[in-house]
Amino acid sequence: MATSDGTTGRYLVLYEESATAAAGVQEINDVTGIQTVSLDPSDESSVVAERLSQADGISFDKLRVACVDADSAQLSRLRDAAAGPGPIAMVEPERIVHAIPAAPATEASTLDESVYTWGLQAIGAPGSDATGKGIRVAVLDTGFDVKHPDFAGRTVTTASFVKDEDVQDGHGHGTHCIGTSCGPRKVDGGPGYGVAYEAEIFAGKVLSNKGSGTDRGILAGIEWAINNDCAVISMSLGAATAPDTPFSPLFEEVAVRAMAAGTLIIAAAGNESDRRVGRINPVGHPANCPSIMAVGATDPKTEIAYFSCGTVGDIGAVDIVAPGWDVHSSVPMPKRYAKMKGTSMATPHVAGVAAQIAQKYGSRAWELWARLAQGSRRLPLPSTDVGSGLVQAP
Repeated sequence: MATSDGTTGRYLVLYEESATAAAGVQEINDVTGIQTVSLDPSDESSVVAERLSQADGISFDKLRVACVDADSAQLSRLRDAAAGPGPIAMVEPERIVHAIPAAPATEASTLDESVYTWGLQAIGAPGSDATGKGIRVAVLDTGFDVKHPDFAGRTVTTASFVKDEDVQDGHGHGTHCIGTSCGPRKVDGGPGYGVAYEAEIFAGKVLSNKGSGTDRGILAGIEWAINNDCAVISMSLGAATAPDTPFSPLFEEVAVRAMAAGTLIIAAAGNESDRRVGRINPVGHPANCPSIMAVGATDPKTEIAYFSCGTVGDIGAVDIVAPGWDVHSSVPMPKRYAKMKGTSMATPHVAGVAAQIAQKYGSRAWELWARLAQGSRRLPLPSTDVGSGLVQAP
């Protein structure tokens, strides 16, 4: 059940790096009596979603993390175990997360988007020969319109980790992000809008049709993406943070473990700023983790978008920026297309370029991060706002 501080009342448990998942599960069972079950990668996603919503304890064995429903006495014993020499490393509250709010376009565009969107033009995608072919990109969001005509004939693998909801996108956010990262370049009656237009799409529904979810859903999606050898995970989701709020050490370790498996996680920095009145909010969860690439948003004038979160204090940094203003992309039928703005829209631009780089150079994990940063276009703006600069196609 949701609490007033944005947590669910459940807890995430990280196993030690050297511990097996079986040892972690056994320790949880021994010290708390919570029967923790491991997810089977071969299970249908509907079965996984059911277990996520009903089991008192779920173990994500690949990540070596569990999520448990613990009372105060059980929580105390878990924390005692984490302080000792056993397989449990740390315990932290599970958060509620949301699709990073995306605003619709508010004014008529004067940009030439007759062939390609302004975003593709800004990152140099039309001039690149990289297509993302053979690279698997996971977009963890509100799902995907599986009948969208622009994706007919494409390789799309889907899974829903939301109870009683299939992958069909009843919100629109996920389909828009998938369109930007991996949509088509040739569309009848409109501009090409996809970066890695030949990448293999993995659409993981971790947020409901209302646009909300939990950490355990994100973890389930990350583990699914790693099990499917996805080179890139794109997450336009999260939770706002206050200045100087520590990043999640558990999610940081998950990101490090994902990197070790060859998977780079890219996430939206957040839209809570209002630079028009001088307010800059810090990067949100989980993008504020050092090993997750945090993406800010730029407008068509290559200025930082007024809503884009920035580097505030010593915790959470913007690593790179991408177009996030009035971005044209796919949405569920019958509407088919829409323009939205947000760091949500910037993030899939970076994910698409990551897939291009992975295809062109065979890069994975930290090398992929380095090539994204080194290849970005330097901007005459503070690095606290734009990181290494504007992402560029290889």
